Amino acid sequence: MIAEIAQYMTFKLGNELFAINVAQVREVLEVSTITKVPTAPDYMRGVVNVRGKAIPVVDLRSRFGLPVIADTVSTRTIVMELVIDGETTVLGGIADSVHEVIELDPANINPPPRIAMRWRTEFIQGMGRRGDEFMIILDVNAVFASEELALVDKLADKSACGQAEVSLA
Repeated sequence: MIAEIAQYMTFKLGNELFAINVAQVREVLEVSTITKVPTAPDYMRGVVNVRGKAIPVVDLRSRFGLPVIADTVSTRTIVMELVIDGETTVLGGIADSVHEVIELDPANINPPPRIAMRWRTEFIQGMGRRGDEFMIILDVNAVFASEELALVDKLADKSACGQAEVSLA
């Protein structure tokens, strides 16, 4: 349960508005060249070079079971810092568009509905409301399970070491 006022960055996947705690966002980037990594899960697009570091990039549409679409001029990579099982992991998430940073009071956040929910409730911290607009507040740590992050980290490490067939030029 969210107990204090916090800032959230909003983004869209399809027609759905999502929000993540701004404290977990390092930066937002235009989509650049993504290098494919062999044997990566379907939702992992590959790795990108962010100031000399190989950062794994996940297609959030694919991760949430939405149809994959071509990138547009609005498509952005949200570089997030996650803490799973005490380990810090930097990961990029591809969103259809990124909108704004907003402040939400806990009074404007409801628990996720238990039924008729398109999204897996363990991924959702709550349903935020601003005026007539609702947004799904994601628990990004829960979106990427420990075993998946271990795989993503391993793939990024291979890429950074040049062991996978990638070029970060």
